[in-house]
Amino acid sequence: MPPRLTTSTAWQQAELLMQPAFIRTIDNIRKQLDTSNWQGSYEDVQLWPEEATKMTKARVAQLQQQLEMASPEKKLEIEQALSQLPQPYPGYLLCLEYQGQQVKVDLWELCYQVCFVDYLAPEATADHLVESPEVKIDTSLIDEAGEVDWHRLDEKAQQQVARVFDNLPG
Repeated sequence: MPPRLTTSTAWQQAELLMQPAFIRTIDNIRKQLDTSNWQGSYEDVQLWPEEATKMTKARVAQLQQQLEMASPEKKLEIEQALSQLPQPYPGYLLCLEYQGQQVKVDLWELCYQVCFVDYLAPEATADHLVESPEVKIDTSLIDEAGEVDWHRLDEKAQQQVARVFDNLPG
């Protein structure tokens, strides 16, 4: 679940920072993997809101499947039904492996640590998200002209990625 932003300014700042933060985070992961014993791969996952039951997930999957083959009239009905149900949130995991040990890191959570001040990830299970706390944009990543401070962004992304690798077992 994306962090909660409560002002339009915060939304604009988050929109400005998230894509560059994701790119810088991925690049810094690549650099760390170049010098690490750990091997890395990426995995796309779907995370569901906490209120989504197994029945709801199955119903969403069934409706999405029906939508692919539905007539134009039926598509509208199915889309309306889907709009009333919780939807999964796309997630991306960095899967690290070394000597039989495996560690998975949520890449969005890592980006949130770059973009927000003192961001703490909410507790989540393997396929559920809980409501995220309200967050505060790290405005030190934005220069006086309102643009991304690329140097500062890269430094913070590098620090966050280094922290992940420093905390790996072994």
